[in-house]
Amino acid sequence: MAKSLTSHRPILAITLKVTAIGLFTIMSGLIKEITQTVPTGQAVFFRSFFVLPVILVWLAARGDLPSGLRTRSPMLHFWRGVVGTTAMGLNFAALAILPLPEVTALGYATPIFTLVLAALLLGERIRIIRISAVAIGLVGVLIMLSPRLGGAGSFQDMAFIGAMLVLAAAALRGFVQIHIRKMVQSEETAAIVFYFSVTASLLSLLTLPFGWVKPDMPLLLLMISTGFIGAIAQILITSSYRFAPASLLAPYDYVSMLFALIIGYVWFSEWPSLVMLLGAALVIVANGIVIWRESRLGLERGKAKPLTDPKGG
Repeated sequence: MAKSLTSHRPILAITLKVTAIGLFTIMSGLIKEITQTVPTGQAVFFRSFFVLPVILVWLAARGDLPSGLRTRSPMLHFWRGVVGTTAMGLNFAALAILPLPEVTALGYATPIFTLVLAALLLGERIRIIRISAVAIGLVGVLIMLSPRLGGAGSFQDMAFIGAMLVLAAAALRGFVQIHIRKMVQSEETAAIVFYFSVTASLLSLLTLPFGWVKPDMPLLLLMISTGFIGAIAQILITSSYRFAPASLLAPYDYVSMLFALIIGYVWFSEWPSLVMLLGAALVIVANGIVIWRESRLGLERGKAKPLTDPKGG
């Protein structure tokens, strides 16, 4: 009888998940540093292209090459790549403008958008508890946005534009998560990650005519490291779901705020306002309600192979 690839080891699962979240936040810090000098499209290319060798080595080590890259629906990967790459580019552009903790906090709106889009596109029923969660989450987002809406010229203010970029990226990631629900019915996790990285690499090359910079060696190493760190973090998250259910691990996504606060303060001398933290807390509460409700209902999608979408995608 074949040996099961899963087991219940919650401490190991939590350790893997938190480590991955920390790596993703470090990667965001690197992207923020890089995009002060490098165009967004160039940053997207390095973040995506240098994921590929890590994924290939990982699959080979598991004995899943080339079977892990087989696909039944290439067009599903294409559209996931187009939307995900757009979301990544918007988020990277926002990181060049806004403090890291603020980008992190506004990004927590993704599950709220996912819930709304699931109702609109998939016809999923939203009952009073989830409607309340959406309302709380939207209030939290508005609170976070309120400092950006203060003056008559706020709509031309770069900080306001940055906030809108993050929310647009969050909405697109919500769409991607719905799309991935369909993909996991026929596609392997590794294939989804791999072909997204291929698509993102190719699409980002379209920005070459708009001016890429020739990096010096330290900057080049930073750009390459974003891909390696992102790939390792993705593998750790994927592995964490082998040892615990998604419902147990989902709340640990919000450890990213702690990492973002530390990295933002130490690296960029950024410190969030109390208004931003209050808004972020409300969004986290709203997402917590959704997580609790879905775990209680035992939704069918929770039975599918868990997949955390690559950050920035």
